[in-house]
Amino acid sequence: MVRLLRPFGRAVTYTRLLHLFIAVVWPSMWLFIEEAWWTWAVAAAVLAPVGLVPAMRTVEGLQARLLLTGHRHDSESAGVVVAPSASWGDRGRVVVWLEARLLLGCAASVLTVQLLLATVDLASAAFGREAGAGLVPLDGRQWWHALFAPLTLAAAAVTVVAAGRLVTALALRLLGPSPAERLAALEERTEQLLERTRIARELHDSIGHALTVAVVQAGAARAAGDPAFTDRALAAIEDTGRAALEDLERVLGILRESDRPVSSRPTLVDADRLLDSARASGAKLDSEVSGPLETVPGAVSREGYRILQESLTNVLRHAGAVPVRVRIDVTEGALALEVRNAMTGAIPGPGSGSGLRGIRERAALLGGRARTGPDEGDWQVHVELPLS
Repeated sequence: MVRLLRPFGRAVTYTRLLHLFIAVVWPSMWLFIEEAWWTWAVAAAVLAPVGLVPAMRTVEGLQARLLLTGHRHDSESAGVVVAPSASWGDRGRVVVWLEARLLLGCAASVLTVQLLLATVDLASAAFGREAGAGLVPLDGRQWWHALFAPLTLAAAAVTVVAAGRLVTALALRLLGPSPAERLAALEERTEQLLERTRIARELHDSIGHALTVAVVQAGAARAAGDPAFTDRALAAIEDTGRAALEDLERVLGILRESDRPVSSRPTLVDADRLLDSARASGAKLDSEVSGPLETVPGAVSREGYRILQESLTNVLRHAGAVPVRVRIDVTEGALALEVRNAMTGAIPGPGSGSGLRGIRERAALLGGRARTGPDEGDWQVHVELPLS
């Protein structure tokens, strides 16, 4: 019983009925002036060219969201589009919607009003009063007429709820997104997921690099017992931590402002910062850069910077202060990046470590390729990225 009465405690039940009444206000006013059946035919004919106006989709969509869904930000409300019609298919659906709303509004308003009047007539006849000529013909004034009053009242309630749900279903069908709009929304959602993945990868690379440098420097300073070396180690930790905080602030800014440009992200032009940080951590680093780094496209240069950062982080984390050779070569059509270091421990299993997976994923997203693993007694990370 409570479940049956629950819809009547929701405001949207009555706003849906109001939405249907609004559709028949102007034809009803015309009917009072010109009492003829053809007024409804003319009203339906007028709605056809009106629905072809692109802005009508926005007007009807806003009404549907406000009155049919209660202006809620859920899947039901999101199913109604408020953008103007972009194609003739959208315009045709708006025309069908206007005609269906007029027809359903007319039927719902007549039935609701007549059933309520019939309830009043039955109650009046039961108490010996004169009943009007309503939907239910009454012969005489009998007490048992009151027994039928709850039935007509329940029928009116069912009409209100059923008409509201039907018009909402029609709105979701006729005012909902077209296949092209659904595809665009899916592509936008995919871009958002890719952006979240990229941000998570950047946080892993930046924060992981800073923590690795800090741990290595702190351990080396404690083992050295040299005040001068300790000062240099603390300075390196400070510089690396400050750079990590800048990266963290930038990533958080991107999360707060989805339209923020990515031009502030570090590129291979800033690779000296990574190389100096690795040297300060004790790595015996030999670097070779050939070709104009400033001509590398932004996306390739940014991902190349992160690949170099993750590679150096892996060296410091797993091998420590060992000789490292970094080679960056920019040719006419590709960027080659290689990080090679001496192995000091067991060889990792194939594909092990989220860092190596991240390197391969970054290369694959740009149409390149990455090789990671032992090579002639060294551990090698070799990445080739196309510049086009």
